[in-house]
Amino acid sequence: MEIKTKKLLVQSSAFSHNGHIPSKYTCEGENINPPIEIGDVPDDTKALALIVEDPDAPSGVFTHWVVWNILPTETIEEKTRTGISGMNDFHKTGYGGPCPPSGTHRYYFRVYALDKMLRISAGESKNALLEGMQGHILAFGEIMGRYRKGKAKDNDN
Repeated sequence: MEIKTKKLLVQSSAFSHNGHIPSKYTCEGENINPPIEIGDVPDDTKALALIVEDPDAPSGVFTHWVVWNILPTETIEEKTRTGISGMNDFHKTGYGGPCPPSGTHRYYFRVYALDKMLRISAGESKNALLEGMQGHILAFGEIMGRYRKGKAKDNDN
């Protein structure tokens, strides 16, 4: 059974869709999260969830950030601790920036609008979040940025 969801507008003032993620937001820089703007949020949204993943990692999909219960009116500012953080694949909570071992990797910032706040404890896994969101997704959107270690730093701005 396919569930029709609305589309969220997800963008960042730090990079464009399919653009280069500035090193400031990576393991080579300050390793802080970039700002993420979310638009076209349905009126009945109670919470937002965000998952950042690298599908190009050698071991398969690598999760960089898992966060839920972000208020729908809240902006995800640079270097933010918003919502409730889950465990990423660095075995830490919060944001872990791009740090590809080789080549250029893609990083998907996926945002979900939910019809309820989730009762999931801080530090839980991405799978716990995906399970908790089942049947509660009102809208979805994403932005994808690319990063390669050692990329010229003057391209960052």
